[in-house]
Amino acid sequence: MSAIYLDYNASGLVRPPVQNLMAEVLAEGGNPNAVHALGRRARARVETARAQVAALVGADPTAVTFSSGGTESNAQAVASAIASGCQRLIVSATEHPCVAEAAVHSGVPVEIVGVGPDGLVDLDQLAALLNERGPALVAIHHANNESGVIQPIAEAARLVRDAGGWLHVDAIQSAGKIAVDMTALGADSLTLSGHKLGGPQGTGALVLKEGRAPVRILHGAGQERGYRAGTENVPGIAGFGLAAELAMAELDETGAHALWRDEAEARVRAAGATIIGEGAPRLPNTLFMAVADWESPQQLISLDLAGVMISAGSACSSGKTKPSKTLMAMGLEPLALGAVRVSGGWGTSREHWQRFAEVWTRAYGAHRARQEARARETV
Repeated sequence: MSAIYLDYNASGLVRPPVQNLMAEVLAEGGNPNAVHALGRRARARVETARAQVAALVGADPTAVTFSSGGTESNAQAVASAIASGCQRLIVSATEHPCVAEAAVHSGVPVEIVGVGPDGLVDLDQLAALLNERGPALVAIHHANNESGVIQPIAEAARLVRDAGGWLHVDAIQSAGKIAVDMTALGADSLTLSGHKLGGPQGTGALVLKEGRAPVRILHGAGQERGYRAGTENVPGIAGFGLAAELAMAELDETGAHALWRDEAEARVRAAGATIIGEGAPRLPNTLFMAVADWESPQQLISLDLAGVMISAGSACSSGKTKPSKTLMAMGLEPLALGAVRVSGGWGTSREHWQRFAEVWTRAYGAHRARQEARARETV
């Protein structure tokens, strides 16, 4: 059986129509800031993509600033909020590292708002923090990159708005998997990434509410209406735009992924896995699960050898396994070293989920059998 890719939350496979369009745009050439025919054609490619990306989140195209990816756009959002007068930052405990680190290095005080055992942000604690002195930037991701838990953004937005703050929403994992409407969410700023949608890596966007202005974090010429210096990545932006359009067209079909995920989830739960965020709303394509007696790197190796590609809930660095930040924040420390994430996308079928469940349960059973055999040998 051919290998199965179930790691779309890390990076989606690039859609074939996107590949074709990018090859076409690469062949065209032209700098989008030039006034000749090729420059005008390149500019049209960029502006078409701007409208496609804006439509994905219900925004006006003029609100979109393209970037090199979600990390850059999140950093620009933090800098823009501080420039607007935010004197402190409030960041959710399960926020992506690129937001958390941007906050730490921002030069203003940072406070953490916790999450409950289900992974949902503590709105009561957020309200209490907002009542303290000074306007705040509040950063809460729409959906967690590990667990897929969907946060109560609209409720948080009302609290932030009443306190005169700025709400930043990292929607990189949610956009294209569930409906995302910037106005309905109440976000002041929102970020996107092309490669999570089946577009190319190295593309992203910052989307701002009317009345909110971005500040430059890259300096040079006047590209992106003066908000982001550097010649635009025209093939990448065009691919990002088409991926956004295709993902939006497929939103009605995402419910099927939840059914397939739930079938696989039932099998691994019966075999002894704990399902993370099970009681909360979750992205339909994401399964985050853990066991206390089998570390995630060993799980990844076992599945990879069987042709199933997933990712760890914990990151490996210098040969040491680090506990999942999400699980630690949720108070699930005993499981924090044994978590794995399974995530589908545009190329995933029911059979892929079934294959994952079959391979994982068999591999876990073999692992348990080895443990029991070693225990008998030591008696």
